[in-house]
Amino acid sequence: MLFALVWLLLAGTDPVSWIIGIPSVLLATFAAARLSTRVGTDPSPLRLVAFVPFFVWESVLGGVDVARRVLSPRLRIDPALISYRPRLQGATARVVFLDTTSLLPGTLSADIRHGIIQVHALDGEASVVTGLERLEERVAQLFGETFTGPAQVTVTSCEGDDALALARRAEATAAAAATTEQGDA
Repeated sequence: MLFALVWLLLAGTDPVSWIIGIPSVLLATFAAARLSTRVGTDPSPLRLVAFVPFFVWESVLGGVDVARRVLSPRLRIDPALISYRPRLQGATARVVFLDTTSLLPGTLSADIRHGIIQVHALDGEASVVTGLERLEERVAQLFGETFTGPAQVTVTSCEGDDALALARRAEATAAAAATTEQGDA
């Protein structure tokens, strides 16, 4: 019913649109049913309600921060590539963390490989890392996970360097670390 309602909102009330709409709704329903059996734990509705205000607030802060940077050329921009190994265990929790990382002010999740998330930040200051840690804690609360110890974080300034080259070096470092961890196990 939800997918049919979405189709109705997108395509309008024209009956001809259902020639494509009915197969699309059926395919979306089938895909959602298949994917829901493969995904890890779902957050409880109460935890989800508690997460929504945080999500909305961070979205607003992220938009205001980027707008302020665009409108005020004097605002400091020191791009950095942040390698962040989340402590989250569940696959769903990691995906939610990865997807919501881009909501933090001045950040964009760029890649995830070998369990390390690459985040591009407009400014590599410590507050960005603090924001990532706070977001990870909120996602952990959402999924009922607990962890101890600090996250593994590396901040590499992009000043005067090619961001793609930095990302490739970070990926090679992550692959070497993953190989070393597997060898130690």
